Amino acid sequence: VMAASKPVEAPGGAGGTAGLSRWQLALVLGAPVLLGAGAIYLWGRRAARRGKGASERKTPEGRASPGPGGEGGSGQPDGPGHEEMSPLGRAQAAKNKGNKYFKAGKYELAIQCYTEAISLCPPEKNLDLSTFYQNRAAAYEQLQKWTEVAQDCTKAVELNPKYVKALFRRAKAHEKLDNKKECLEDVTAVCILEAFQNQQSMLLADKVLKLLGKEKAKEKYKNREPLMPSPQFIKSYFSSFTDDIISQPLLKGEKSDEDKDKEGEASEVKENSGYLRAKQYMEEENYDKIISESTKEIEAKGKYMAEALLLRATFYLLIGNASAAKPDLDQVISMEDANVKLRANALIKRGSMYMQQQQPVLSTQDFNTAADIDPQNADVYHHRGQLKILLDQIEEAVEDFDECIRLRPNSALAQAQKCFALYRQAYTGSNALTVQAAMKGFEDVIKKFPKCAEGYALYAQALTDQQQFGKADEMYDKCIDLEPDNATTYVHKGLLQLQWKQDLDKGLELISKAIEIDNKCDFAYETMGTIEVQRGNLDKAIEMFNKAINLAKSEMEMAHLYSLCDAAYAQTEVAKKYGLKPPTL
Repeated sequence: VMAASKPVEAPGGAGGTAGLSRWQLALVLGAPVLLGAGAIYLWGRRAARRGKGASERKTPEGRASPGPGGEGGSGQPDGPGHEEMSPLGRAQAAKNKGNKYFKAGKYELAIQCYTEAISLCPPEKNLDLSTFYQNRAAAYEQLQKWTEVAQDCTKAVELNPKYVKALFRRAKAHEKLDNKKECLEDVTAVCILEAFQNQQSMLLADKVLKLLGKEKAKEKYKNREPLMPSPQFIKSYFSSFTDDIISQPLLKGEKSDEDKDKEGEASEVKENSGYLRAKQYMEEENYDKIISESTKEIEAKGKYMAEALLLRATFYLLIGNASAAKPDLDQVISMEDANVKLRANALIKRGSMYMQQQQPVLSTQDFNTAADIDPQNADVYHHRGQLKILLDQIEEAVEDFDECIRLRPNSALAQAQKCFALYRQAYTGSNALTVQAAMKGFEDVIKKFPKCAEGYALYAQALTDQQQFGKADEMYDKCIDLEPDNATTYVHKGLLQLQWKQDLDKGLELISKAIEIDNKCDFAYETMGTIEVQRGNLDKAIEMFNKAINLAKSEMEMAHLYSLCDAAYAQTEVAKKYGLKPPTL
């Protein structure tokens, strides 16, 4: 896994087997995946996208909904021979005149005609009146008068509550006026009314959800309480490093060779050094004391100052406090007389932190520097390979995994992840032969490394893609046998039950088991929230997303979760306001 406290959708490692979890989650629930938060509108799971209604309508229209004769009322006004024209007829004539001005680009004149149509129209003719307001809004839109657009669309929607065109035009006006919440509500209603078949409305929903998520996460993350992850998460995180001095057990040189009395040794350690005490606490899984003990070593400028800075930075990253971690990492990286393994490890961790902050250029620089200063360090290539997968640079990722395997032939993790990279490349290229070869690669890895849970987990994800559900389920069972306390595996197995057998109860039971094992598993709460959206239990979904938000380990992760939460909330508002409910599982 990438070394920042949780992989940014990287396969494996600290997040357990949380591989391409968002992507797979969307796949599982059949969502129309756009990007990022676009996987939120999970109700569109059955909607076929046939490109229906995807183009934006620039012209005004005849009527809000066609009458028996098609677009009734959009023809030419009656000629001068009909002096006894009804009030509605005169209103239609004014509207048709407005339409001509609109098409000619004379929007001010079109507005005058639509205003006349509104004043002439009998008040009981709701549909016609709503069309006139919507047409006037279209003309205001061309003049970029967004407040007027929103006001006229509101009138149109009051007269005709499920008027998609007016709702979507109002959503766009709210976007321009920076009324994100109102924009989201309108565009959510449009998505449901159009059965998720219009790409434009879904893209606007995606855009506003991402903006809302970023805004809320920025505020929340700044004031969040740092939270120590579960022991399982921490051990899994450290297991992704092998050339990492600070996570190794106490070395012989750090212990007294002459003193064979364990208790005596422990007390000597406690007297001497904050860093050695911190290491002792690491072995005892007493993680809460590590930052304070490392700080004592740093303040005393002790013998293990570089190690203490790196250890403290690592735990700052684990509790999600990147701004505190960065100066410690910077300092270790600049200590030219420090052990090169410490500096390389600090560069890997800072590079991963940059990737989480969506700064791939800085991230790549740090990994390249680490490879320059410590070319024999297998961790550098292992973690850089994962960065390359995230950047979709699969060939370079495979080269890095190969180098990691050359340096450390027994690295099961690198071999499994190389297989996954080759599989992703074959899958996205839709090449059946290379997909087959990649699947065979997984078989070889699990034969060669039967004790590597990650190999089974990544193979299970590939099998799920290939619709080989029964075999994927067996692979997850192997993972659970090897790592019974890895909560993420239970979540993936739970998702598989939904996709394979549409078995909601079994799926939820497995995800509940994940929470029982690790009540800080944000992926489990997020998945449960997504399933509750599918079941139509929006209040329960919001509760689950909020739990996940409080456990999120990065601002980016938090923004994604806020987007999910806001989507569910908008759906509850739409259900109340318009009596619209999406299809549920």
